[in-house]
Amino acid sequence: MIQRRQTLWLLLSAVAAVLTFMFPFVTGKEMLKTNIPADKVVDAGSNFFLLILTGASLILSTIIIFLFKERKQQMQLCLLGLLLSVIIIILYILQMNKLIKPVLALFCVLPFLILTGYYMAYRDIRKDEKLVKSLDKLR
Repeated sequence: MIQRRQTLWLLLSAVAAVLTFMFPFVTGKEMLKTNIPADKVVDAGSNFFLLILTGASLILSTIIIFLFKERKQQMQLCLLGLLLSVIIIILYILQMNKLIKPVLALFCVLPFLILTGYYMAYRDIRKDEKLVKSLDKLR
C-alpha cells in the first residue's frame, strides 16, 4: 500500500490539507462595520465553508488511501477530490477579494498542492488500471 506512488500523492494532499489549517493563505485589512480597518488572516479555519471543504478533502484523501484494492472507486473519489480542491481554491480567492490590500502568504501554495496530489494520484491509479487490464488480456 505505501509503496504505491498514488499513496504518496494522496499523503501529500492530506498533509497539505492539515497545513492549511495552521498557516495563512492571505493576510490583509478588512473593513468593519465601524469603518475601521482590522487585520484579517485567511486560512482554512477562517470561513465555515473552507473549514468544511478542507476537512472533507482531508478525510477523502485518507479514505482513498485505504481503498487500494478498488481502483475504479479510487479513481472516482480522486475526481471528487479534484472538484473539492478547485472549489477550495475558488473560495480562497473570493475571501482574498474581500480584503483591502491583500498580501499572499508563502503558504498559499498549499491548496494547489492538494489539487496536484489528487491529480497525480488519479493519473497513477489510471496507469495501474490500464496495466491490470492489459495483463488480463494476456491470460
